[in-house]
Amino acid sequence: MPKSLRLALAQMAATENLAANQQNGLDWVKQAAKEGAHIICFTELGLLPFFPQYRAEKEFFQWAEAIDGPTVKKFAEVAVSENIHILLNIFERASAGEYYDSTVLLKATGGSALGPVRMMHTAEEPGFNEKFYYWSGNTPPQVFDPGGAKIGVAICYDRHFPEYTRQLVLQGAEIIFTPFAGLVNDPIKMYEIEMQGLAFQNQVFVAAVNRVGKESTVEFIGGSFVADPSGEVIARAPRGEEKLLLADCDLSRIEEMRQVRPFLRDRRPEVYESWLEPK
Repeated sequence: MPKSLRLALAQMAATENLAANQQNGLDWVKQAAKEGAHIICFTELGLLPFFPQYRAEKEFFQWAEAIDGPTVKKFAEVAVSENIHILLNIFERASAGEYYDSTVLLKATGGSALGPVRMMHTAEEPGFNEKFYYWSGNTPPQVFDPGGAKIGVAICYDRHFPEYTRQLVLQGAEIIFTPFAGLVNDPIKMYEIEMQGLAFQNQVFVAAVNRVGKESTVEFIGGSFVADPSGEVIARAPRGEEKLLLADCDLSRIEEMRQVRPFLRDRRPEVYESWLEPK
């Protein structure tokens, strides 16, 4: 029997008004719940201006919060009141001087935030000066089961590394969410093809949610999308505008595709290991 799950992707723009960003996010959670979504995923640093666009400005460290900080607590309360799971990406302060780009899962049933998932690979390129602000993540690929589907998260740059995403699949992930920050001059079409390939090779759903809006030195393009286990895009948000993207995922498609494309069955990990042995 089909087991359907409705996803919501919050393709938001952020401003310098942090309180307004937060309220906007809370409103989107309520709208997603009203539309029947079981889970909503926010973009990378979705409630903050994208400060890694600046080379090295220590003032932005004041925006970091612990995973039990006020922002997460507020969204956790709304997750329960609206009966919807939330994937929220934050600038995490783990300890004195220790910071991460992190995603937490807030369950509709309450309890402590699950995670964090800390971005393992940090970029250093024009518009993405991440190594000054973030430590490289120290959490392994994690799969969560909040009810309805097993989910994994690959934050932004992590999605480019198949070693990371395959581990999510091997742990049973049925949906891989990837909150990211893609610019207007980025190869957004190639990003989509890349994630379609991830979905096809592993027969899973992939939900990529991008920022949108023009900021001080960068402009984000949007174009969030969901690919199904056949690799086909089943939902796509427009470029250049805010959008709450909804997608209905029939989880029975995973087994259906794995029956005819048994890539996971035909893996040979015992052989691959020998390739990595020192010569």
